[in-house]
Amino acid sequence: MKFMLTYSVRPGCRPDAINRFLTTQGAPPAGVKLLGRWHNTDSSGGFALFETDDPVALFEGSAMWADVLDLNSHSVVEDPDAAAVFVKLQGK
Repeated sequence: MKFMLTYSVRPGCRPDAINRFLTTQGAPPAGVKLLGRWHNTDSSGGFALFETDDPVALFEGSAMWADVLDLNSHSVVEDPDAAAVFVKLQGK
């Protein structure tokens, strides 16, 4: 499954968040594949797209950053999959 994670830097945590990112390159834990990451232009946070079949591994990755970032993750589907569902629903 694919998960979109949004994050914002907690107040006062910017230096720690930057250091951790530079040290780890924001690498996800084993079992989670990073598909892309985008940073807000004001450096306040951003978005990351992950793929995994292991929600515990995704939780582990979030827990490693929860002291410096506010995180939200959502399972997502791509346009072709959504379109197939809409076509199926229109037939009912």
